[in-house]
Amino acid sequence: MVRRGNRGKGLVWRGRGWPWRIVAVLFILLVPAPIILLLVFRFLPVPGTPEMLLSLAQGKGASYSWRDDISPRLGRAVIGAEDQNFCTHHGFDWDAINRAVEDHKRHPGKPERGASTISQQAARTLFLVPVRSWVRKGVEAWLTVLVEGLWPKKRILTAYLNLVDWGDGIFGAEAAAQAYFGTDASDLDSGEAARLAAILPNPHKWKAAHPGRYVRHRAGMLQGRSAMVTRDGLNFCVK
Repeated sequence: MVRRGNRGKGLVWRGRGWPWRIVAVLFILLVPAPIILLLVFRFLPVPGTPEMLLSLAQGKGASYSWRDDISPRLGRAVIGAEDQNFCTHHGFDWDAINRAVEDHKRHPGKPERGASTISQQAARTLFLVPVRSWVRKGVEAWLTVLVEGLWPKKRILTAYLNLVDWGDGIFGAEAAAQAYFGTDASDLDSGEAARLAAILPNPHKWKAAHPGRYVRHRAGMLQGRSAMVTRDGLNFCVK
């Protein structure tokens, strides 16, 4: 009787077929796998990202070196440029999202205004490839929740600065500092930090080493925002 019961269970599971296998694989990829990786990389350097592998496959190369002692000037410039509420939100800046939605309603023909936080961008860079789709946005949102729940803010910012694409196969602050300014990421001055932050929205078009008029103007504005970040304590969570 027991053996028949066991055989019956085996037949039931085999009968469920590939849909159940897909569900099981998706569950592993979306729950235990990212949790384990985030717990490991909370303390250890990240060896690489899917975007780096894609860059290598496309023949663009991938210059990358993890660094923990990145100049705080770069962190202030990036917070000022990308996410001034970084220290106070829990992964999503709902005010920025609402402003982006309203802006798109008023000007539907314009490119959508970005509202991604540093936390969202860190989650996206760590786990996903840069392909736009609603499915990716949904997965990104879930991964952002995990990142915010399992990492302190300082680790989120450090990972973002180390992994983000700075153009032409250059990933992370150390590779960018060496490529554009011939210096270490720990030694970036305020002007260099502002120029690196200035090109983040379009690093394959804009250049930090030989900036055009727009990038120079944006970098100057970001130096002012960096001072504001310090003055208003907007970086209190990463000091």
